[in-house]
Amino acid sequence: MAGSNYLWLIPFFPLLSATLLMVTAGQLPKKIIGFLGAGSIALSALCVALQAQHFLASGEIMQVTLWTWMSVANFAPGIAFYIDGLSIVMMSVITGVGFLIHLYSLEFMDDDSSYSRYFAYMNLFVAAMLLLVMADNLLLLYLGWEGVGVCSYLLVGFWYRDPANGKAARKAFVVTRVGDAAMALGLFLLFTELGSLDIQTLLLAADSKWQSGDLIPTIATALLLGGAVGKSAQLPLHTWLPDAMAGPTPVSALIHAATMVTAGVYLIARHYSLFLLAPITLEAVAWIGLATLLIAAFTALAQQDIKRILAYSTISQIGYMFLALGVGAFSAGIFHLMTHAFFKALLFLAAGAVIHCLHHEHNIFKMGGLRTRLPIVFWSFLIGSAALAALPFTSGFYSKDPILLSAWAMPNIGSYLWAGGLLGALLTAIYSFRLVFVVFFGEAKTLPNKQPGWKMSLPLALLCLLSIIGGWFVLPLDHVFPAYSHGEINHSVEIISIATPLIGLAIAYGLFLGKQLSISGFTQSTLGKALQSFCFSGWRFDALYQLLWVCPYQVLAQLWRNEPIDYLYRGIVSLMQWSNEQLSKLQSGELRWYATSMVFGLVILVLIMLRSLS
Repeated sequence: MAGSNYLWLIPFFPLLSATLLMVTAGQLPKKIIGFLGAGSIALSALCVALQAQHFLASGEIMQVTLWTWMSVANFAPGIAFYIDGLSIVMMSVITGVGFLIHLYSLEFMDDDSSYSRYFAYMNLFVAAMLLLVMADNLLLLYLGWEGVGVCSYLLVGFWYRDPANGKAARKAFVVTRVGDAAMALGLFLLFTELGSLDIQTLLLAADSKWQSGDLIPTIATALLLGGAVGKSAQLPLHTWLPDAMAGPTPVSALIHAATMVTAGVYLIARHYSLFLLAPITLEAVAWIGLATLLIAAFTALAQQDIKRILAYSTISQIGYMFLALGVGAFSAGIFHLMTHAFFKALLFLAAGAVIHCLHHEHNIFKMGGLRTRLPIVFWSFLIGSAALAALPFTSGFYSKDPILLSAWAMPNIGSYLWAGGLLGALLTAIYSFRLVFVVFFGEAKTLPNKQPGWKMSLPLALLCLLSIIGGWFVLPLDHVFPAYSHGEINHSVEIISIATPLIGLAIAYGLFLGKQLSISGFTQSTLGKALQSFCFSGWRFDALYQLLWVCPYQVLAQLWRNEPIDYLYRGIVSLMQWSNEQLSKLQSGELRWYATSMVFGLVILVLIMLRSLS
């Protein structure tokens, strides 16, 4: 089965399922819908597993062209796939974690009237995401890139009858389009300068044509970074992700934790050699990642909605991936991408189970005491939070620690990046276990009305296992990225990096469970309330963008609502309406009038013919 002849089946299965579910429009029995929805992802996951086995055994990099997409002059992009170690890792995450989320969805969405539409959108998303990471050329990658954007819009606004959900979907679509426009300009620039959009050809041409620090690669990578920042919810285009929690919780787990938001990380990693030619852009990647992870971590501390806490956590953890890419530790960044997919999908699905069993309650301070009432969910949250906080021997520890050590080894700015990353790790441990202690310990304020079934429990159990042992995996990235060494390990730095999450756990315990620590005096003060409000609002970024962009646009739209050109268009419409009204009067139903009209027309036609003959 494994081999280049079968690669097309990987995105084909979910695409076929999505097409069938759309065409049948919910008319199929629910069991068939579930089988198509989850079964297609299982088949893709099986194909990926066989391809991974083949790749690990042979080390063969596969380039497969199915057909030529278009041919214009010397531009002939194909529907073509490029499979190496990086592609294998991304495909495994998308289909493996994706299948578990689809299995979970069978129970979570069971009572929803739009069951078929949900799986159609989810499968279409998986197909687009697979296309993105398998693409051999940037045009096909961009097709998958826009495909996941459209699916994100559809899934965020899935419950469209609530206007707030529609608003969140539009916000996600518009904000990410800003980054996508920058990325499109980057593609135009690269094609203009290098004459190709085939990724491997382009990278080789860039290495031979440009030197490190040249202007053109700096501009091109800055534009690609714009696309990555938008899709991966990094500063300054991060504001869409928290609002995107309006969609169903499995959507948050798949799109906004495990796959789509990591597309920007993949984009930079896939073009790493191009970014190495632009050290200024690469350093900007590191600083953007650091700033994002700190701002998001502080914001998560002030949130009360269980899903928004995890949303800001996602933004923060992707910041760590950007930090790794920015310091040249590309393998470490991809490793954290994989482990993050495990523990963040686990946390979102566990949060969904809590919401599902607690009458759709989202406020963590209206929960409490669920440790004994929802034991499977409790252990899922505990393991997921431990991995998120990078406690020793969890998958998050094995992936985050190399990022901090790599940041420390960065010349000149390493100590600043390391210190910022360390502060982020401390905050992550505090807000992670704040969530655990508030939701699962203390007095029960809302009692669960049901227990999760096996379709929800099995994915949670498997993701718990992956969140523990995922750090032991060895990724096939040796021949993808250049070898990276953070030099001689400073054991003091390593010890501090390991101890910081444990200190954060102790602080969270003292504040929210043991009550040995108290900051109520500060939080009740004027300054404390102001800081809480500032962090709760996401550092007022939405208010700033409202002031700078939304309000001026609305004012201009209002001013031009009755612009002069509209009178021309309205005149044309009025003329067409009048003409239609006059023509309709000719249809009187009187046979004599029709006969007279025909004779008159025939006379006119004969006169024209006689004139032409003369």
